[in-house]
Amino acid sequence: MKIHFVGIGGIGLSGLARYMQKNGHIVSGSDIAYTKLVKQLQSEGIEVNVPHCGDNIKDQDIVVHTAVAKKDNPELVKARQKGIKTLSRREFLPYVVDSKKVLGVCGAHGKSTTSAILASILRDTNAIIGAESKDFGSNMRYTGSEYLVFEADESDGSFVDSNPYIAVVTNTEPEHMEFYGHDLGLFYSHYEEFLSKAKIRVANGDDEFIQKLNMDIKRVYIKDAKNIRYEIIDSKPKTVFEYKGYEFEVYGFGEHLVLDAMLAIESANELITMEEIQKNIKNFQGIKKRFDILQNKENFILIDDYGHHPTEIKATLHSARIFAKLNGIDRVVAIWQPHKYSRTVDNLEGFVECFNEADELVILPVWSAGEKEVKIDFKKHFAKHDPLFADRIISKSKNIMLTDKNGKTIKTYSDGLIIGFGAGDITYQLRG
Repeated sequence: MKIHFVGIGGIGLSGLARYMQKNGHIVSGSDIAYTKLVKQLQSEGIEVNVPHCGDNIKDQDIVVHTAVAKKDNPELVKARQKGIKTLSRREFLPYVVDSKKVLGVCGAHGKSTTSAILASILRDTNAIIGAESKDFGSNMRYTGSEYLVFEADESDGSFVDSNPYIAVVTNTEPEHMEFYGHDLGLFYSHYEEFLSKAKIRVANGDDEFIQKLNMDIKRVYIKDAKNIRYEIIDSKPKTVFEYKGYEFEVYGFGEHLVLDAMLAIESANELITMEEIQKNIKNFQGIKKRFDILQNKENFILIDDYGHHPTEIKATLHSARIFAKLNGIDRVVAIWQPHKYSRTVDNLEGFVECFNEADELVILPVWSAGEKEVKIDFKKHFAKHDPLFADRIISKSKNIMLTDKNGKTIKTYSDGLIIGFGAGDITYQLRG
């Protein structure tokens, strides 16, 4: 089958495209710019054209498009004119998951990490996750196994269509409520439907909604992890803990990571032994843009993190504080690029409080993600942090500079732990 992906450079569609190519299909795609990911796809033998153009649609059997593609996208227009089936990512999912025993992982926070840990434990399974695993250097791994570790997306409700054999829920904190019409009943009904479709269910037992459900669920509680401690092993942050009589070592810091690991352990234990899990979990080396240590030099550490919700930022900032202390560093600077005006406004109080462990807060302009500008008085709302405002970051070896929109240097950091938060282009600014 010939499949064309409109928006193939996104982390979601790229994983599906890679998987379908490895599964023997002829894959092509398009995007708006030659990003690093687009170039990687091209190096893997996938034809990717930039920008979108009707001429890219030829004799494909299916055209799959990202959720943000407009109806007047020239490739979708051309596909309809030629009578080629066009499907959204959600509508296309059955082509990917229906023939597999899917270990579907969903939740507002931690699903990428949990999926990546699970994929590292289950060495022989296929995997499609929403981030690049440092274990296998991609957001996709193809093995031909009957099992598929799949990061199921709740942002568009598609997780209910992921055909879960084992359903894993990290938490059910309301997020992406614009899709659900700000209807909590509708939002939670999707989680219940996702769980009900699975033969085996594993979930965060501390989650309030999970506690209310009357169904057979293997509930995981953070209190069941014993002797949690944080160590630097081979210059890498590791959390060590005991669970059900076994000691586990997982990349990263924090109780939230312990919970993610426990969910992966319980899911994997449906297929392999605890002894195998204890050994294989050490293959997990983190995921790109999640507590991603870019520089670690004497008295200077630079970290990139995808956190764009208060809950994520608060947990990761606490981990950064621990990591700094273990490295003899006593100053932590948080650089935040707010992601979407709607998310910032909806969670404004949470954002104000989530930076309490930072010694200094730097706020960049909002990454709009296509939304219309909304006036937010950051100086007023974040007054207790006395934040520094900048327009851009320039990253060099053992040096981070903040600049204004004219390129004038506002401040330079050459020591301390600097951690950037955001789902926009801050990751590229931090990497220089």
